Amino acid sequence: MKKIFICQSNYIPWRGYFDAINSVDEFIVYDQAQYTKNDWRNRNKIRTAEGELWLTIPVAVKNRLYQKINEVKISNPNWAIKHWKSIENNYSKSPFFKLYSQDFKNLYLNETYTYLTEVNYSFLKLICAILDIKTKITYSLNFPLVGEDKTERIINICKNVNATDYYSGPSAEVYLKKSLFDEEKIKLHYFDYSNYKPYSQLHEPFINNLSILDLLFNEGPNSQKYFLGETHSPSLNADDKQK
Repeated sequence: MKKIFICQSNYIPWRGYFDAINSVDEFIVYDQAQYTKNDWRNRNKIRTAEGELWLTIPVAVKNRLYQKINEVKISNPNWAIKHWKSIENNYSKSPFFKLYSQDFKNLYLNETYTYLTEVNYSFLKLICAILDIKTKITYSLNFPLVGEDKTERIINICKNVNATDYYSGPSAEVYLKKSLFDEEKIKLHYFDYSNYKPYSQLHEPFINNLSILDLLFNEGPNSQKYFLGETHSPSLNADDKQK
């Protein structure tokens, strides 16, 4: 039995992203997908005394409508200094900020990035190490993208790594074709993110769906206690849903 999760890279993603990675044997970063504006690829939210604050990496998108995620270039190198200042200003009083601050500060202030995917992968590796996530991480570039649509390309990757179970975020249920997975005898599962418990935050009321940084700085080594590791499987009689 081998469980895999395939997803695009996100910037400092929320806990559900890392919960999903922790639940499988191999995570494949699918940055050959088309880049989408105003999405999680280049931005995420942190907590402030006033509520949510978006941290957005500026990227070059003008006249580049169909570029892939791994082709997206950062358009302003000063983003890292601004993001780190915002994080430091809003989390310096969090219980575990000092425990992790130097590692994150190094990525923000001592590294040079050209492409968005480089940023996302660097933070992905660091956060997985902090959370003690041992899941193997590979890139979709290692595999030929064969197939007419998303489902066929995903199944091809599954077959390349001998996966028996494919895990996906719940939003993919509208376009993945379950019948194709059934034909290949690959079990299809969707993560269920509906029952996450609140954790300690510096301010009230509790806000869910923030960057994993919020959980790490507030709960530290206890962060994984606020994971779920839960999925649901689609109905055997469900109609295939497509975009």
